Amino acid sequence: MARWEISGFQEIRELGRGGQGRVVLARHRRSGAPVAVKYLPPGAEPQERARLLREARMLARVRSPHVTRLYRLVESAEGVALVMEAVDGASLRDVLAEHGALPAEAALAVLKGSLLGLAAAHAVGVVHRDYKPANVVVPADGRSRLIDFGIATETGAASAAGTPSYMAPEQWERHPATPAADVYAATCVFYECVTGRRPYEGDRAAVMRGHLLEPVALEPVPGPLRALVARGMAKEPAARPAGAAEFVGDLERTARAAYGAGWEARGVRALASAAVALASLFPLTAAGLAAASAGGAGMVAGGGGAAGTGVLAMAGGKVALAVAVAGTAAAVTTGTVAVTALSGEEPPRRPAVSAAPSTRPANLTTVSFGKFSLAVPKTWRVRGATVTPTTGDPVDIEYAVRVPGRCTRNPTERRASFPPSHYCPRFEVLGRYSLRPNDFFYGEFESFTLNAPYHLGTDPSHVCPPAPNRYFGIRSGGLLRRGLADVGDRRAEYREWRMICISDNLERSSVTFVQRLWYLPQSQILIVDEWNTPGLARILADAVWT
Repeated sequence: MARWEISGFQEIRELGRGGQGRVVLARHRRSGAPVAVKYLPPGAEPQERARLLREARMLARVRSPHVTRLYRLVESAEGVALVMEAVDGASLRDVLAEHGALPAEAALAVLKGSLLGLAAAHAVGVVHRDYKPANVVVPADGRSRLIDFGIATETGAASAAGTPSYMAPEQWERHPATPAADVYAATCVFYECVTGRRPYEGDRAAVMRGHLLEPVALEPVPGPLRALVARGMAKEPAARPAGAAEFVGDLERTARAAYGAGWEARGVRALASAAVALASLFPLTAAGLAAASAGGAGMVAGGGGAAGTGVLAMAGGKVALAVAVAGTAAAVTTGTVAVTALSGEEPPRRPAVSAAPSTRPANLTTVSFGKFSLAVPKTWRVRGATVTPTTGDPVDIEYAVRVPGRCTRNPTERRASFPPSHYCPRFEVLGRYSLRPNDFFYGEFESFTLNAPYHLGTDPSHVCPPAPNRYFGIRSGGLLRRGLADVGDRRAEYREWRMICISDNLERSSVTFVQRLWYLPQSQILIVDEWNTPGLARILADAVWT
């Protein structure tokens, strides 16, 4: 039987093979851009297919310059594959094997980059669980990237998965996974970077005993860094930083106090020099594709060719990447950019959609959403987050508004991809970052269009509000209503879409809900309500613009 290869990509060479499949370097035929393709083994069991789908959902949610990007998931009768960003660099494992211990500033630079990538994962409820030198790539610029979310899981899942040399004590004991376990693993790798050896060595029993019972030997660690190692490798999760974002703060303060303000620039340069010494191992350089990676990688996500029928390949081959903002997940689809002629915010001749009558709540508080403010019930909880692209300054603030109501989640379910807040009634106020992602990221990301719901079922893990513990995806069931609606003294394009929840095997269910959209094109604001928030139309009509 011939080996399956996804259409639209030319395989260059195999990069690795193991129990979870094979990874190849390939070239996108239309653009010439290089990608890494991870194939599921032929004849894989259903649980292996489910694992790869889970990896896709996990990786799609994490957006960080320190984490490799997912471009596409392809499912067909022949198999399943992930199409991912190809990073030209050497693994940290190879760097350490070649150079031994790194200068302290270089080791700190590795740790910081990894912690930033892990923090992005933790922010959307993902625990990596297998952070190790082999899963860190160091490019020629010295800025490390985190790869391989193959055994990642949601916060709270119990498992002993991981690599023994870097597993936290609670992983050995099969306790629920938390970000603190990733902090422990990252500190173990940092220890290896500065000392040239792992914290605990020997056979598996000896390594397990060390992680569970023995204090880490701090003598080989440079004096100024010992407290950092001791905290990151504390036996009890509660004694460690709660997550990678908190640990970054500790690292910054420690590094600046020990090595001065220029520590990071010097560390990155040293790390780059160590990586460039291994340039012959860089996969793109070795294949003569390094130049193509700079010019065409963004074409991959939107290019045709690799048609599929899976969650990321529905709706004509479009692909979804989840963007987590302020505890919400806004999915943007990659593919051909949809350009729609949009009306302004002046009232056209069509009759406006009238807000359903509702009783104005008595206890109100005024909350600012940047360009406008709303008088909302005091029981509503508003959370905003500054959105910063992979490069550049902060560009926007987007908001999630939690409203009263029962949060639904079956704690035994591990299919769900979002943090617990996504199982609670809410609506979102989104800005140009989500509406026009192409303006802020290198690639071809489809812009929002009024001709479709905010995002189709191509989102790999869209919550189904009526039954979020049973269904993990959605598809469009058609437009129910269109017109105009007031947002203060401005008129928004208003849409109601019927959405159909889909099951694990991607079959339509009988469960549906309505997605309500208020879109203000000139202000670049989209308000999304999928939980039928009571009184929202009336509250929006009373908005005050600043």
